[in-house]
Amino acid sequence: MIPNDPYMLLSWLNMKLRDEYDSFGELCRSESLEAAEITRLMADAGYVYDAERNRFR
Repeated sequence: MIPNDPYMLLSWLNMKLRDEYDSFGELCRSESLEAAEITRLMADAGYVYDAERNRFR
């Protein structure tokens, strides 16, 4: 289960991207997450995925 709070979600996503996954798409597939929904939640909190750095910022 992923965190509901957008700032906790940011931390969780970036930890997973740093430690376990080479891309956001890979993370979403592996964790059965809806990429569009996660992207929207992060955008609402002011964050976007940076593929070059493989993290949300």
